[in-house]
Amino acid sequence: MSTIAPERGVPSPRILVTKPRRSDQFFRLVVTLGGLTSLLILGLILLFLAYRGIEVIRMEGFALITSSDWSVVEDESGNVVSQSYGLAAMLVGTILSASIAIAIGVPIAVLSALFLEFYAGKKIRGILVSLVDLMAAFPSILFGLWGFLIMMPSAEYWAKLLNKYFGWIPIFDVPAPVFTRSPFIAGVVLAIMIIPICTSISREVFSQTPLDRIQAAYALGATRLAMIRAVVIPFGRSGVVGGAMLGLGRAMGETVAVYTVLNIVYQVNWQMLFGAGGNIASLILLKIGEADREETNALMAAGLVLFVLTLVINSLANELVGRLGKTGR
Repeated sequence: MSTIAPERGVPSPRILVTKPRRSDQFFRLVVTLGGLTSLLILGLILLFLAYRGIEVIRMEGFALITSSDWSVVEDESGNVVSQSYGLAAMLVGTILSASIAIAIGVPIAVLSALFLEFYAGKKIRGILVSLVDLMAAFPSILFGLWGFLIMMPSAEYWAKLLNKYFGWIPIFDVPAPVFTRSPFIAGVVLAIMIIPICTSISREVFSQTPLDRIQAAYALGATRLAMIRAVVIPFGRSGVVGGAMLGLGRAMGETVAVYTVLNIVYQVNWQMLFGAGGNIASLILLKIGEADREETNALMAAGLVLFVLTLVINSLANELVGRLGKTGR
């Protein structure tokens, strides 16, 4: 005689819903508020700079970015007789020193990232990654003092060698034998400052290379170098460009380090080895302590120009990252 086993409790069917859970909704709200707060702060900074500098922009017009004359003439009573504000020399110095920093720093950062990710052992990799991340948080004044006290003599020797063997190229020519506190030295200091940031971003991107592509390259007989060239570099080049643009933004906005190692001279100087130049951030640092209200407004206008220039470069960087991301993966 057979017995029928009692029916076991059948679980109720799972209900699929598209509505996110409360925890997801709360997290989305926090992230959205954080993003909107950042945009709001940036917008308020832009409005403040525009409000303070609009009168100077109206008064100077295009001469603000095409003229190099920055002068305020006062009479014996301290009244302003004439004033002129031009940022051409500082714009050229900003672009020149930042370009030198990118040209020197980005290749070193990419090679360092490749070494950390594909050549260094696990123990030494952890130590070096921690050191790189620590260097990225160093205050800029430390880099400036180190560049002024220690690196400048060596950089002057390198500048003299470049002038000796490549002086026939206009950017390596010097009108007078003055190599101290030049845009080249400022660019080298800025390069050392941006190397940790670019290295961290590049290494993080390279570490996300799909393992199946790496193993497929090895299976086809590729060496480690060939695998890096065929797989890792194409996959991570968008991240490298993004890291380079982030470093460029820091190099363009750096103040104390550039002010420490670069002569502020109000003349356009495209000779990177010649000891004359400046950048917009160091100009603001130099003048803000003794400026009256009108000159302070001019410095705010200079800050607005630097803000817009950085914004344009970041927009171009996003466009490059988007295009390279589509073709590199």
